[in-house]
Amino acid sequence: MFVRDEARLAVSFTAARIRLAELAKAGSLLDASRAAYGDGVTGMTKVGPPGSWPDLSKLVMIHIGDVTEADGSARLPLRWEAAGLGSGLFPVLDADIIVATDESHATMLILTGVYRPPLGKLGALLDRAIMNRVASATIRDFLDRLARAIEGSSIPDGQGEMDADSR
Repeated sequence: MFVRDEARLAVSFTAARIRLAELAKAGSLLDASRAAYGDGVTGMTKVGPPGSWPDLSKLVMIHIGDVTEADGSARLPLRWEAAGLGSGLFPVLDADIIVATDESHATMLILTGVYRPPLGKLGALLDRAIMNRVASATIRDFLDRLARAIEGSSIPDGQGEMDADSR
């Protein structure tokens, strides 16, 4: 399934490109991923129902590549995938985080990617029924947090700062 979302940034393209690379190198994208998915530790984040449903939760490994530049945009590859015993029960997301300017010269933060629902045809049916809304909400939350981090704001939920002082 394809996913795409975008946010307008209140900083220049140059500042956003530099800040995205800094956040990736500092590991701060893990903070935004952790906050979007739930609590986590060192590049892995626990996902799923808290408390009495431990068998339904999972660890998500977050792989972040290097920022590359081409055609007036900056691109950062990202992969979220489940780890551990239940890894085959959850989708894998392969995406690019892109900083670019639009036709009005505004700086845009764009996430575009694809995730593969697990469980074959059953997973595809579940995705169409409900899980695509969960995926879209998670992507929106992550992108909003990343936009605030690029602009120098903090994560509002108190789990940690993503501004320059947090590195």
